[in-house]
Amino acid sequence: MSKSFKALGLAVSALALTHLPAAAQTKVTNEGISATEIVIGTHQDLSGPIKVWGVPVSNGMKMAVEEINAAGGINGRKIRMILEDSGYDPKRAVLASQKMVERDKVFAMVGPMGSPTVLAAQDVLFDAGVLQLFPLTAAEFTFKFDPAKPQERLKFNNLLPYVESTRAAVKFMVEAKNFKKPCIMHQDDEYGKNVLDGFTQQVGAMKLTPASVTSYKRGASDFSAQVAKMKSDGCDMVVLGTVIRETIGAMSEAKKLGWDVTFLGATPTNVLEVPALGKEAVEGLYAASGFEIPYEDTAKGKVKDWLANYKKMFNTDANTQAIIGYNAVETFAYYANKAGKDLTGQKMLDALESGDKFLDIFNSPSPPDFFDLYFPSATGWAVAEPVPPRSRANSSPSIRRRSSPLGCRAAGRFPASGGRLRDECV
Repeated sequence: MSKSFKALGLAVSALALTHLPAAAQTKVTNEGISATEIVIGTHQDLSGPIKVWGVPVSNGMKMAVEEINAAGGINGRKIRMILEDSGYDPKRAVLASQKMVERDKVFAMVGPMGSPTVLAAQDVLFDAGVLQLFPLTAAEFTFKFDPAKPQERLKFNNLLPYVESTRAAVKFMVEAKNFKKPCIMHQDDEYGKNVLDGFTQQVGAMKLTPASVTSYKRGASDFSAQVAKMKSDGCDMVVLGTVIRETIGAMSEAKKLGWDVTFLGATPTNVLEVPALGKEAVEGLYAASGFEIPYEDTAKGKVKDWLANYKKMFNTDANTQAIIGYNAVETFAYYANKAGKDLTGQKMLDALESGDKFLDIFNSPSPPDFFDLYFPSATGWAVAEPVPPRSRANSSPSIRRRSSPLGCRAAGRFPASGGRLRDECV
């Protein structure tokens, strides 16, 4: 593929620049800043159901910290990162956040993992004036804020929202394949609710009626009842508000029943572990994506060097999750540098709200550029693009088609046996 990493760009300027009225005061901490270091925190799932996200995310973050410190730090200050394991458990995330705020005195929480865990813990941060930056969830609560609550000004995100990416995916697939009976299976938490909201909004806008809506408890492993119900309801497309093992489980169950239906995954399903672990069971899965996954044998320049360095450091290949973790810390460092040598919480907040764009080594776009989504169409592979900019208020997605830089008519990806997502240009 000629395109690489088209949608990990910073969305701060589009997602988080609405200013509060002058009378509203936002408390921002100066804890964690000394003459020699900046202390940041993060909580990841290192032992629970989505550790295949948490471990590489934390690895990417560690790599970024090491590189930044080796280059002299941020205006002479080294980053010290406190990493806690939440196990994807909201209660553990709250306890971890309390520990990092009260004992470790973190300046900012960077890249915390998961919708339910981030939601449960964020008030601990806001009450202490700690910034919540670039969480590993695209749920709407991570970037929308209530002007009557000035502490919510402390949250920023750089991922394409689940609602909008789901709307774009559903719209494109229905138009391309002429589906009439769309259905959804989603996780019963904040992440799943956002995917459901996007699905419901889009099928409503297209004057369709969902043939089936079903959910499962976070951590579930048996999806036989949900899949049997959707088959009985006559679904012709199933949107999956799932992560990794649930995606594989649902599609495996459909195979057992001999049910040939189109599955469309939300963005968290589009990771290498799905085809690597699911193999033939996930053949034919369509998934929304914000960027292309690079491979060491085809990458070039800084990206190729980065992939090699990651493998050398962690003895495994880099993946989507590692890139997102790496970019979370790199983005933090960019705005901390912009805040200047006399770093304070207020100056960091001002830098984040400045509208300056962080440009990473992966050629990710920043608003007002487009976030790309890749889908197979009836005539080949196509690029669907939900269009920023957006404020913290609601906005509707729109989609357009365009060619890739080297003149390919359409481009896209799908999982294939052997653990690699195959890129095609037609």
